[in-house]
Amino acid sequence: MTTIAQPREDGQNETVVPPTPEISAEIGRYRHTDFFDVSDILTAEERAVRDKVSTFVDDNILPEINYYWENAEFPFDLVARWAELGLVGGSVKGYGSPGLTPLAEGLISMQLARGDGSMALINSVHSGMNMHLIDLLGSDEQKQRWLPSMARCEKLSAFALTEPAHGSDVVRMDTRAHREGDYWVLNGAKRWIGLGTFADLVLVWARDEDNGGVGCFVIERERDEEVPGYTATPMVRKTAMRAMINADITLENVKVPVENRIAGAHQFSDASRALTKSRQSIAWDGLGHAIAAYECALAYVMQREQFGKPLAKFQLIQDKLANMVADITGMQTVCVRLAQLEAQGKVKMEQAALAKLNTAAGARRVTAMARDMLGGNGVLLDYHVARHHCDVEGLYTFEGTDTVQSLIVGRAVTGMSAFA
Repeated sequence: MTTIAQPREDGQNETVVPPTPEISAEIGRYRHTDFFDVSDILTAEERAVRDKVSTFVDDNILPEINYYWENAEFPFDLVARWAELGLVGGSVKGYGSPGLTPLAEGLISMQLARGDGSMALINSVHSGMNMHLIDLLGSDEQKQRWLPSMARCEKLSAFALTEPAHGSDVVRMDTRAHREGDYWVLNGAKRWIGLGTFADLVLVWARDEDNGGVGCFVIERERDEEVPGYTATPMVRKTAMRAMINADITLENVKVPVENRIAGAHQFSDASRALTKSRQSIAWDGLGHAIAAYECALAYVMQREQFGKPLAKFQLIQDKLANMVADITGMQTVCVRLAQLEAQGKVKMEQAALAKLNTAAGARRVTAMARDMLGGNGVLLDYHVARHHCDVEGLYTFEGTDTVQSLIVGRAVTGMSAFA
């Protein structure tokens, strides 16, 4: 059994996690998801990163994550262990980050999503979005001040862009900032903000009332410290990404020092650059979810016997497996090419949108088939598929719904915008 150090109201410091079925230990035997030998194009460093994260997922995430997911608790301990691998920050160079290739960075996202959607999303927000945003748009002083502690996960961060009345329509944000002496004063509301209840750094996007532009303002706080005017309320009763704590945030005359405005963030196009980067990470996450569901389903049908023979011998099961592999192989191709374009500095918003659209839809199909193949066991957390099946519904929506992604692609195809 696995024990998790977790203080509780009854004074106990250990929570005992029930053992998972033997099927969990068998998943690693069935990893036939590289039909087009994508591994052949990886460098030795990229393979090493992939294998390092894969081992971390098998040894740390899979044995424990069901507890956190079921209880909607943030996996602080898992995040701390993740930071010890020295991979946080991905392709950010220096400041304690490894400066990996975009392909290695994508493989990290894929492997973490293979373990769990919340862990992958934590990485996407903190490392893939916020650290890259500071590296891309921050001043030298801001990079030195924040990135090293973020790379060690000593300071966790939140990205506050989405608003209650403007989910996909982020351009119409109502949150405002105006200058008063040595401070910017923020007023407004944000919704669906991952880590928003306890993040040490909250990157808030707001309209600059002084010049009509858009800025990114970093609210610094000690863990669980109260910041005057900053209220974060956990969102509850979620059915996806349950180990990622999202928040409703209200800002009432929150003062932010002038030096905490991200130096290079002046227009909404700057926020779009961060979203383009994030969508690449989320595309890899979709691939990871699909691989996880496929591996779990394959391990299951190889061992589960019905009507006197393994499920894997039935034609309908093999047909499903073949279609799952087809989806996964196509998703791999898209993600790898996207990483190559990123390495060349050529990724466009519509390419990131198409990748996210493609892998989110593919992951939805694959996880649904896996859930079906496991029968009643497909809704039990013990077999992992149920968790991925639920989490993919969240992935299908955040960082822009499938409809928003399709309209971004449609605008690129036609030259005409369907957005208001």
